[in-house]
Amino acid sequence: MSDADFGLETAQKVLDSQPFSRLLGARITAFGDGAAVLEVDIRDELRQQNGFLHGGVLAYAADNALTFAGGAALGPAVLTGGFSIQYVRPATGATLVARAVVVHGGRRQAVCRCDLYVRDEAGTETLCAVAQGTVLTAAAP
Repeated sequence: MSDADFGLETAQKVLDSQPFSRLLGARITAFGDGAAVLEVDIRDELRQQNGFLHGGVLAYAADNALTFAGGAALGPAVLTGGFSIQYVRPATGATLVARAVVVHGGRRQAVCRCDLYVRDEAGTETLCAVAQGTVLTAAAP
């Protein structure tokens, strides 16, 4: 597959090939030009003991959104080199929305930022976490 063929439909197929992403019901809703948006509907099985969305789900969404944004800039063969996440407030709402963008890109790596929001039933979004990471091109198998 060439980089030019790596669009939203292909990005969703890649996401669907990840068993854990299928388990969470994750979907890519925007992809391209060094950016990606990943969404997960919040359901009871994804909450922690206080009723908030589990931090691990937020970290998963940040990791994948960062990597897809990096892939939109570097091509489809990429891996997360590392990332950090800061939780701003407890996540409560209907849908988790992770919006990632490349902040700086080179030939072999991209530094990306991801803002994570929860959207309520009325469509209002509230920032719940921010993440930053490095995405690297992967060596051919």
